[in-house]
Amino acid sequence: MQAAFVHLHVHTEYSLLNGTVRIKPLISSVVEAGMPAIAVTDQCNMFSMVKFYRAAMAAGVKPLVGVDVWVADQEDDNTPARLVLLCRNRAGYLNLTRLVSRAYQQGQQRGIPVLQRDWLNGCTDGLIALSGGRAGDVGQALLANKPELAAGLVEEWQQHFPNAYYLELQRTGRVGEEDYIRKAVELAALHDLPVVATNDVHFIRPQDFEAHEARVCINEGRTLDDPRRSREFSAQQYLRTPEEMQDLFRDIPEALENTIEIARRCNLELELGKNYLPDFPVPDGTGIDQYFITQAETGLEDRLQQILDPATDDYEAQRRQYRERLHLEIDVILQMGFPGYFLIVADFIKWSKAHDIPVGPGRGSGAGSLVAYALTITDLDPIKYDLLFERFLNPERVSMPDFDIDFCMEGRDRVIDYVAEHYGRDKVSQIITYGSMAAKAVVRDVGRVLGHPYGFVDRIAKLIPFEIGITLDKALEQEPALAGLYDEDEDVQTVIDLARSLEGMARNAGKHAGGVVIAPSRLTDFTPLYCEQGGGALVSQFDKDDVEAVGLVKFDFLGLRTLTIIDWTLQTINALRATAGD
Repeated sequence: MQAAFVHLHVHTEYSLLNGTVRIKPLISSVVEAGMPAIAVTDQCNMFSMVKFYRAAMAAGVKPLVGVDVWVADQEDDNTPARLVLLCRNRAGYLNLTRLVSRAYQQGQQRGIPVLQRDWLNGCTDGLIALSGGRAGDVGQALLANKPELAAGLVEEWQQHFPNAYYLELQRTGRVGEEDYIRKAVELAALHDLPVVATNDVHFIRPQDFEAHEARVCINEGRTLDDPRRSREFSAQQYLRTPEEMQDLFRDIPEALENTIEIARRCNLELELGKNYLPDFPVPDGTGIDQYFITQAETGLEDRLQQILDPATDDYEAQRRQYRERLHLEIDVILQMGFPGYFLIVADFIKWSKAHDIPVGPGRGSGAGSLVAYALTITDLDPIKYDLLFERFLNPERVSMPDFDIDFCMEGRDRVIDYVAEHYGRDKVSQIITYGSMAAKAVVRDVGRVLGHPYGFVDRIAKLIPFEIGITLDKALEQEPALAGLYDEDEDVQTVIDLARSLEGMARNAGKHAGGVVIAPSRLTDFTPLYCEQGGGALVSQFDKDDVEAVGLVKFDFLGLRTLTIIDWTLQTINALRATAGD
C-alpha cells in the first residue's frame, strides 16, 4: 500500500446527529485524492456499513469498518469518553456488532448508547482501538493534568487491545488540541505507545461546514446565531488530502505512517449476496425436502377435495393438471433451495388462522404459486385464474421469494411475537428505515435555524409542489413563482441553497412497516441491532436492502386495516344473529 495517509475517523450522514458526508461523494473524493483505503466510523452505529463497503469495493478502495463509540467513565456515568474501534477481521466484526447492539439494548443513557468497560472483556479480539484524541479518557486525563491516571488508563487499554491500541492525535483548530498532543506524545514515548493522526472528519469540503453546523442546529432545535448552541466542531474537520495531513503532522511523521500500518492490518472481507435461511424444525428422521414435498402433496389433496367434483367427466385430467403443476413448482423450489422459506411462511399463517387473526388471501406474484395455495399460504387457485408461477420464482433470475402477507392490524404484532417466540428472540427482529430530509421539511428546518420568521419560511415551503419524490431542483423547474422568488430575493436563495446541501440526507431511524428478519443463528452474527431506550422493539441496523445483502431473509408482515374492519363487521353481524336467535 503506497500512500502517505489514510483517514481512520470519518462520520457520514448516518451519524444522524451530525455529519454531512454522503457515501458516494466520499468514495469519489478518496479516489481523486489517491488514497487507497478509508474508514467510516459513525457515531455509535453501523447503519451505513454495507452501503459503504459496496461503494468502496466497486471503486477499488479498501473499506475499513469501524464505529466511534462512547465508553462509560468508571467514576461518573454522565461523562462518557470517546473510543474508535476498527475491525481487523471477521472476529473483530462480530465482536463489534455485539458490542454496539449491547450498547443500545442495555447501555443507553439519556438516549445515547454507551459501552460499559467490563463488556470489553473477551470481546476485543480482531479489533484495533484509537484513543479518541482529547475526547477520549486518556486525553481528558492529560488535559486535567493527571498523568498518573492517564498512564493507568493506557495500561488498562493495552490489556484489552494488546498491540492494537493507538493514541489518536488531531489538529483541527479546536481548544486544547496542541496541549493534548504535546502531553500525548510524551506519554507515548514513556510507554512505547504508537500514535496515529486522524482528522475526525464530518464533511468533505471546507465550504460544507455551514451545512454541517445547520444540521447540528436542526437536531438541537437551535438557530445558528444562538449563543447557547454547541460549537464542538471546527471548519477544519473536512476530508483533508494526504498532502495536507503531511503538512499538518510534519513534526510527527510516525503518526501518518501508522495510518497506513492500521489500514494494512484491517482486512475484513464480507460475503454479500449469499442467503442464510432459518432452520425450520422437521420431525426426526425426515429431511426438510421430503417433509416439504409431503406437506405440499397433502395440502393439494385437501384443496382438490374442495374445488373439484369427482362426478365430472374430466376429473382425472384436472387432477393430473394440478399435480403436474405442483411437482413442476416443487422441483424449482428445491432446486433453488427455498423449501424452508415456504414452510416457515405456512407455519405462521396457520398459527394466525388458528388464533382468529384474519389473513389476506394473497397478493402480488406469490399468488401465482400452487404450492403456496396447497400450503394455505394463499387462498387463490392460480390454475383457475391463469396465474404464472414464473413471475414469483424463476431459476433463470435467481432472487429470494417474497410473499406480501396481509394481517389484521390488531393481530399483526401477535403474529410477530409468535415468530420471535418460536424461532428465538435473539434471532428475530423488525427492520430499520431511515427518514430523510425531504424538500419541504428541509426548507422549513433551514429557515428556522437561519432565524427567519415562520411566515417567510412558510411562503417558500408552500410553493414546493406536493408531489411524491419532489426535489428542490425539480420544484424550481416546475414552479415559476418559486424560481422567481429564488432569483429576486437573496434570503430565499440562501435558504434554498443551504437546504439543497442537506436535502435527502438520513435524518432519523424508524421501523419498516412490515419487514421482519429471521436468522438461522444470533442476529448479531449478521447485523448489529438498534432500539429506543429501554431495550424493546428491536430492529436491525441494516435497512431492508442491506439485511438481504448480508444474507438474511425478509418476511413481510403487513398490517391491513381493511381486514380489521371486515373482522369487526363479521363479529358485529354474528353477535346480532346470536341475539336474534335467542
